[in-house]
Amino acid sequence: MLAQQRQTAILDLIRQRGGVRVSQLVSRFGVSDMTIRRDLEVLAERGLVDKVHGGATLAGPGSAEEPGFAAKSIRQQAEKRAIAERAATMVEPGMAIALSAGTTTAALATLLSDVRGLTVVTNSIPVADALYQNPRADQTVVLTGGIRTPSDALTGPVAEAAISALNVDLLFLGVHGLSPRTGFTTPNLLEAGVNRCLIGAARRLVVLADHTKWETIGIATIAPLEAADVLITDLGLSAEARTEIGEQVGELVVVQAD
Repeated sequence: MLAQQRQTAILDLIRQRGGVRVSQLVSRFGVSDMTIRRDLEVLAERGLVDKVHGGATLAGPGSAEEPGFAAKSIRQQAEKRAIAERAATMVEPGMAIALSAGTTTAALATLLSDVRGLTVVTNSIPVADALYQNPRADQTVVLTGGIRTPSDALTGPVAEAAISALNVDLLFLGVHGLSPRTGFTTPNLLEAGVNRCLIGAARRLVVLADHTKWETIGIATIAPLEAADVLITDLGLSAEARTEIGEQVGELVVVQAD
């Protein structure tokens, strides 16, 4: 098998499985460890795979690539539900809270129908829809206006102006990614601006981020890790990452998904 044919076959395997180990490829193709590593290097240089310790994975999305709400809603459902359930315990009757756009914040919205006297500010159409589907006479939902993004978030100067005039007790912020170097990030520049306004309007910031967000980097930084009073994540996050995050956020809460 020629090198180009082998590299095409390796790429097909990675696309099927999401990732492979060097030892698996050595056994499958009957070539040396060094040959496989050279093949992976070629594929990585073309931006088709990401090299990881002992193997390779399918290349991650670009910093400006933004999956739609429907696509994100089917990922890590159990983890997002567990994170949302923990976040819901922080909401008390009579509070004014804000929920940013995101699938985890949308999951949280479905759990708030029993909270009396709640005011919810959001720029998320799915969050507002979830609250409208379970209406309470003593709850108020404030949906900002603005330009709609692929994440079904309302952004731009109209949304920023509306949020900047408000004050809330808690902000539950969903993020695209987080890392020590770039902080909390999003692939949408307009959404970053609105999220910064939400942070400015809140007394406390609670970030909801499942383990897959670790070391994922969007084009725009929303805030540094130190800005989070609480970060709620799941057990899929490595021990090393938990230690690193725990040194920077106010409180790290790790939940177990069903």
